[in-house]
Amino acid sequence: MTTVDSPAVDSPAAAGGFASALRRLYLVRFGFAIVWAALLFVNKSHLGALGITLLVIYPLFDVAAAVIDARSSGAAGPVRGLQTNIAISTIAAIGLAVAGASGVPAVLRAWGAWAIVSGAVQLIVGLSRRKRQLGGQWPMMLSGGISVLAGAQFIIGASASDPKLTNVGGYAILGGIFFLVSALRLGRVNQAD
Repeated sequence: MTTVDSPAVDSPAAAGGFASALRRLYLVRFGFAIVWAALLFVNKSHLGALGITLLVIYPLFDVAAAVIDARSSGAAGPVRGLQTNIAISTIAAIGLAVAGASGVPAVLRAWGAWAIVSGAVQLIVGLSRRKRQLGGQWPMMLSGGISVLAGAQFIIGASASDPKLTNVGGYAILGGIFFLVSALRLGRVNQAD
């Protein structure tokens, strides 16, 4: 459920172009989350090759989204939020690949740690974008806060007698819905200009 930071835009035209690109990115992220979760549910939480591949693909998609965000924002230099998000999600992909060999509890712990850290970053990024008056950020801030709480629940749930990965699919769907809401709000903000 993560998003990334971008530099401030200097003109209304630049802000509108960035908001439009961000809206498209959010729509793609919504679609990806829904399809990904459906595949995870069809896989029935098995940690075979497909299950582990799905788990690793999710944070790698987050990395790709951060790179696209950086390009669409026209960033002239490095942006801390983007770099942080890329690093966190790359580490999560590696951690999930390793944890997949140890079983569902290890995967839930790795996913939970990623959700907590990336959710905190997302919350901070949403706040900074809102300060720059880029609309559509309240769902991203709420999503970041929920991500932190969900991550803690994944870590706690890893100790259950029969932990399941299906909650991870629900987490992805909820994150996708937040991206859809943000995209719709960004579209409304652009039409108001």
